[in-house]
Amino acid sequence: MVLVYSDNKKLAFELLSKAAEISKETKNEVIAAIIGKNDETYAKELVSYGADKVYIAENESETTKAEEYCEILENIITETKSEIILIGSNKNGKEIASRLAGKLNAGCVIDATDVSLDAGKVTVKRVVYSGNAISVQQFQTTPAIITVPSKVFDPIDADSSRKGKIEKKAISPKKSTSTITNISEKVTGDVNVEEAEIIVSCGRGFKDKSDIKLADELATALKGKTVGCSRPIAADLKWLPEDHWIGLSGHKVKPKLYVAAGISGQIQHIAGMRDSSVVVAINKDADALIFNSADYGIVGDLYSVLPKLTKAIKEKMG
Repeated sequence: MVLVYSDNKKLAFELLSKAAEISKETKNEVIAAIIGKNDETYAKELVSYGADKVYIAENESETTKAEEYCEILENIITETKSEIILIGSNKNGKEIASRLAGKLNAGCVIDATDVSLDAGKVTVKRVVYSGNAISVQQFQTTPAIITVPSKVFDPIDADSSRKGKIEKKAISPKKSTSTITNISEKVTGDVNVEEAEIIVSCGRGFKDKSDIKLADELATALKGKTVGCSRPIAADLKWLPEDHWIGLSGHKVKPKLYVAAGISGQIQHIAGMRDSSVVVAINKDADALIFNSADYGIVGDLYSVLPKLTKAIKEKMG
C-alpha cells in the first residue's frame, strides 16, 4: 500500500499523483489519511485525485501535535500494512515523518525530488550540497517514509466520477504533555510566487531599489504581475520582502514562464526555479551561469533590454 498524508490540500493532491503512479506498478491501493475534523467533502476530493481509500481520523486538537498525529498515522500504517508513506514536506510534515521513522524503526528521507521503484526497492532523489548535486538513495527495508515538497509532482486532473471507500477511524492517541502556548501567523504581502504562472525576477544587476519598477512593468505587460528576486535583493538589501525571494532558502517555484533579469545564476537560486517550464535570462555578462539554465538568453544591459522588451510585448499583446 501507498499512504499519503499532508495537512496542505494542494500538496496532498500532488502526492496522490505519484502514489497512483507507484500503485499501478505494485498493483496496490492508494490510501489517504485525514486527521482532524470529519471532512467528507475533502475525503471525496482526495478520491477524485487518485485515492482508492480515505481514512478520516477525527481529532479534537485545534492545532497539530506531532506526537498525537504520529501515533494516529502509526495505527493506520500498521493496519493497512503500508510500505510507502508519502508526507507533505512542510514544518508539521517533517516533524511527523521523523517521529514516525523513530517509532517504526524505518528509514526516512526528507525533501525528496523524485520517488520510484528500482528492482522492487523504493528509490528517491534529493538535492544536496546547496543544490550542487543530486543524491540517489534506496530503502533496504519497509516502510519507507518520504517527505516531498510542494511543486515536485503535478496533480492529476480531478475525476469526480472516481469511486473510493471513505472510512472513519476511531483512534484515541495518548494525550501529549506538550502545550502550544501561542501561534502567530507570519505577516505576508499580497504576492504568492509559488502559485504564479509568470514571474519576472530581479537580481544584483539592479543598481537601485526604484529600478525594480522595470521588472514590475514587464511582469504587468506579460499579464503576470508577479515579481520575484534573488537572495541579495530580499535578504541583504531588503529592497523586496522575503515573500519575493526565490531560491534554496527562499521559495521554490514552477511557473510557465520565468524571466531572470540581472541574476548571475548561483546554484542556490537555480534550485528554487529549476522546474520552470520556460526560462528567459537577461544579463550583460555573456558567461553568467544563469544562461546554462535558460531556454532563451539575451546578452545585454537590463536597463536597455527590459524597457524595449516591455514595449514590444505591449505592442504584440495590444
